[in-house]
Amino acid sequence: MSDKNISSEATTTKKGGKIIPIVSICGAVAAGAVIGVMAFSNSSENTEEKELRNVVVNKENIEEVLEKMDDSGTIAFGTYEVCMNYDWIFADGSAVSENAYVENSEVNTNDIYFDIIRNDTNETIYESPVLPRGTYLDGIALDAELDAGTYDCMIVYHLIDGEQNTLSTLNLTLTIIVQN
Repeated sequence: MSDKNISSEATTTKKGGKIIPIVSICGAVAAGAVIGVMAFSNSSENTEEKELRNVVVNKENIEEVLEKMDDSGTIAFGTYEVCMNYDWIFADGSAVSENAYVENSEVNTNDIYFDIIRNDTNETIYESPVLPRGTYLDGIALDAELDAGTYDCMIVYHLIDGEQNTLSTLNLTLTIIVQN
């Protein structure tokens, strides 16, 4: 990993005699990936069934999504564990972020790339390179220069095959903060 300070913390909670990890930044968002991959596989395997959509997982619903996964007892093929921070800080609109971090965990089954899209304009402000399993990206500078302010964004993960075809996507909330 890099020497940069990565905003990540984990706690645990007891439930029914076993410990369930509740991870606020790294790993817990895997719940959204499981649901997204299940939605993808369900819609592609049986077109007669109702098409399911990916679920956006954020700080407010992580525990609920994890409980649903624990209750179901199933893990879909091609699950994806997300390791990132939700708030990216930039000194100015053209600077490299002080803390932006995205990792494609070694436990994942697919390589990925991701795009960052502003919610207010639908403008794509960053397109990542492909991150093979077990690699990470930090020192991120946006592709579009932004004025000072706070921007609500969507980070769209693309789980890809060996030919870089998108197998599934996962959308998560992200806040971009430009200080000057």
